[in-house]
Amino acid sequence: MNAVNQPVVLAKLSWQDPQTGETRDLFLQEGGSASIGRLDNNEICIKEQHVSRQHAIIDYRDGVFFITDNDSANGVFINDERITEPYPLIAGDVIRLYVPQIKFDAVTLEEQQYATERITGVVSGIRRGQLIIASGLQEGTTIALRWDSLRVGRATANAEWEICLPDPSVSRPHARMDYVDNNWIVYDLGSSNGTFVNGSPINEKGRVLHDGDQITFGTTLTLFHAG
Repeated sequence: MNAVNQPVVLAKLSWQDPQTGETRDLFLQEGGSASIGRLDNNEICIKEQHVSRQHAIIDYRDGVFFITDNDSANGVFINDERITEPYPLIAGDVIRLYVPQIKFDAVTLEEQQYATERITGVVSGIRRGQLIIASGLQEGTTIALRWDSLRVGRATANAEWEICLPDPSVSRPHARMDYVDNNWIVYDLGSSNGTFVNGSPINEKGRVLHDGDQITFGTTLTLFHAG
């Protein structure tokens, strides 16, 4: 994909790696999202004791980047005020994960060109597909499907799954999504309240997803968009 067809780079996240002391940057394109946590599979991985494994997610909604706390143990603070619902970020905001801090800023023209040319370190929007959460605390959140296999489960402080939902009706873990031959397949992992596609229950044998399918995990409704 050439630079002409790429989404515009709009924002930058900057933080200090607690292990090396090195300053790191992550650029966000229009439509992009980024997960924050202690596990390696997060776009922003901060290995610090106060950071939960899946601590928070930043997503793009109607021209604005929002941050949502993934039911973390120690909370998310914006400019030292703890948030309890999705919060719209503006340039200059300081995101604090109890101790570690992340700066949210708009990008300069020079940074925008650098990030677009460099490609790496840029989080874009739809890749192989995305889930849009249509109910609950994270309503409106867009989750890009970036890995070949993702588990869906309840958001807890020690959650190890890639997609965390703050919903007590969601099991730990609940379901799995695999990318096979250019298709996404969703499987239920023996959850208590089931996984449904367009209202029909699925089981461990799985179901191939199509653009526009509605997937329900517990009571959380999501909308699937193919990449």
